[in-house]
Amino acid sequence: MIEVLAKLGRGPVFLAGEVLECVITFTNPLSASSTSASSEMLAWASAQIHCQFHASENRVALPPSDGSKHDVQAENETVFVPNRGERGQCILSTPPKILFCDLRLDPGESKSYSYCETLPIDGPPSFRGQSVKYMYKLTIGCQRVNSPIKLLRVPFRVLVLHGLKDYQFPQDEAVAPSNPFLEEEEGLKKDSRLADLATELLMVATSRRSLHLYNISNTRGKVGTFCIFKTVYKIGEDVIGTFNFSEGDIPCLQFSVSLQTEESIQEEFQRRRGQPVSFSTHARHQEACLHTAQSSFSLPIPLSSTPGFTTNIVSLKWRLHFEFVTSGESAGTCLVRGSQSEAVTWTGVEQMEVDTFSWDLPIKVLPTNPILASYVSQFSSTNSITI
Repeated sequence: MIEVLAKLGRGPVFLAGEVLECVITFTNPLSASSTSASSEMLAWASAQIHCQFHASENRVALPPSDGSKHDVQAENETVFVPNRGERGQCILSTPPKILFCDLRLDPGESKSYSYCETLPIDGPPSFRGQSVKYMYKLTIGCQRVNSPIKLLRVPFRVLVLHGLKDYQFPQDEAVAPSNPFLEEEEGLKKDSRLADLATELLMVATSRRSLHLYNISNTRGKVGTFCIFKTVYKIGEDVIGTFNFSEGDIPCLQFSVSLQTEESIQEEFQRRRGQPVSFSTHARHQEACLHTAQSSFSLPIPLSSTPGFTTNIVSLKWRLHFEFVTSGESAGTCLVRGSQSEAVTWTGVEQMEVDTFSWDLPIKVLPTNPILASYVSQFSSTNSITI
């Protein structure tokens, strides 16, 4: 029996273009109950990264793919196929790397191997939507002599930040920031600079503030104004906005604000022409606001959510969805005098004519630092199997 342990040192979330590093440890455990322990032998082990794509048959019409070659390989248990037995199709993969050949482990002995690979910068982000799914995995294949291949899959999350692909690092290393007291490999140095660059680009894009004022009105007149200071955010940030109903002609009884994503299939891949767009709500604020002069809301963008992106099949956009309930009468008729005595009691009316309307405000949501996103990731940094 051999235990295989794979550990992602920095966490399970990465930016496209970064280097994924995984330490894979093979151990021949020494059991306390065993009286006779023997050496264990593995013929080989290999590792490969792939992105698995799955689409809902009810929503997405994909062109037929020629998978005859893949099927022949998948039936052969001695061929390393990282996505063997998984749903969907493999749309992206890195070249496989051999970790070792002919490994012998004595009882209680362990050996570790480091796997490093640059994540493709032109791939889609990790996404689990209602219509499509993009899932990244590192697969380690191991085989004993005359035995089928065993697969250890390490799922991880990929964030895509547009603009990194076109960035050119300085050719002169003297002008690049560095620590003279540390010796770094060239690949790790560039990877660290890539993460720093991404953080800087995100900071610049999301720190710009300018006042955006919107008049809220229906067919009968002005209800109020809405104010927001920016429309570009990182996942993990809060979307904050304020309302001013003091200058409105129409009383607003209630409002709600929902933070939503809009998942739409490109027209050529739609199962039905003009099929509806899928919406998902990530946060919601609702408030009764009759006789309220000003109000505000704060909606957090979950760190586990997917930033906006577009591929040849699907598009994901973010928006704020507003719903307003207004009175069909003037503000003075919303209260009635309940008693003719000296002590006057004002109560709400039992029935009131109301109007409802909605409004959508598009916003842009970008990735964040992958280390920060790792804290709330559903994936574990450590995975293991026994073969």
